[in-house]
Amino acid sequence: MSNATAMIRKVELGAGGPLVGVQGFGAMGISAAYGQTDTAAARDTLEATVEAGVTLIDTADMYGVGANEEFLAPFVAAHRDDITLATKFGIEYRADDPAYRAIRNDPGYLKKAVEASLRRLDVEVIDLYYMHRRDPAVPLAESVGAMAELVREGKVKHLGLSEVTGAELREAHAVHPITAVQSEWSVFSRDVERSAVGAAAELGVAFVPYSPLGRGFLTGAFTDADKDLSGDDFRQLMPRYTGDNAKTNAALLAPLHKIAAGHGATTAQIALAWVHQRSQAHGLTVVPIPGTRKRSRLAENAAATLITLTADELTLLEPIAGRVAGDRYADMSLTSAAREPGALPAA
Repeated sequence: MSNATAMIRKVELGAGGPLVGVQGFGAMGISAAYGQTDTAAARDTLEATVEAGVTLIDTADMYGVGANEEFLAPFVAAHRDDITLATKFGIEYRADDPAYRAIRNDPGYLKKAVEASLRRLDVEVIDLYYMHRRDPAVPLAESVGAMAELVREGKVKHLGLSEVTGAELREAHAVHPITAVQSEWSVFSRDVERSAVGAAAELGVAFVPYSPLGRGFLTGAFTDADKDLSGDDFRQLMPRYTGDNAKTNAALLAPLHKIAAGHGATTAQIALAWVHQRSQAHGLTVVPIPGTRKRSRLAENAAATLITLTADELTLLEPIAGRVAGDRYADMSLTSAAREPGALPAA
């Protein structure tokens, strides 16, 4: 089960959305965030996405402060008719000030952001444009209204939101149809099931889980970010992947290893199969976007779409998320979890 035997099947990304491979590709790590990149290997991996039927390609303007979009541009130009291109706005960084970060949802910023992304990606239209993070100080109707204007102008085809609650999704969808919601969702991270997943199912909105492999932790690629990863790898800033938390969480992987052995699969494939089966569990389209820099891992991830976990296997995996030590970010204030009714104050 280690390699894809055929191209993955296609699904409609939300009601009226584009047809995409049932597994997409998160491009952030291809050139940013996870240490130094082998450019040749990264470009070869991008080519492998199309060969496997992985057509939803996801980036954001903040990845590498625009560099990730620029890195993707040649690939996009070569395969424009074969892929669905998604990018995001809303987290403002500055190349000349690494410490600067702001959340911007105001229409004036949005107009500048989309033009910059179009220029860096060298495209005339973005297929799916997400609000990357929510600024509660800006009325959601104002932000989504400005995003809808981009659709009318032909600069964007479909709209998405990232890290929103169910109530926020409903509010936005009333202004303009939302095609997809992107949030972290994995066997390690299930806070989106509190409200966002149910609202998406109700509205016919697709769910696009990012970090479905726990940023590589579920694959066994590392066991402690401080010890195993380079100093420029941002996973060292994530509480659940360092110190005592990492030790606790590594022990939680035992059921994944057991199930993987039974299928002749990898733990990554079992973790992805679990995410894919959320589609049946919750009644909505689910298109996870694992990332990798290696062609072999791309094939391995695509092959996970061929695995069906049994009820007993799903039962073994069910309690894991509730036992994970540490938050998924050091500062959870920008996540949907922090805005759920009754949520504790964010760290």
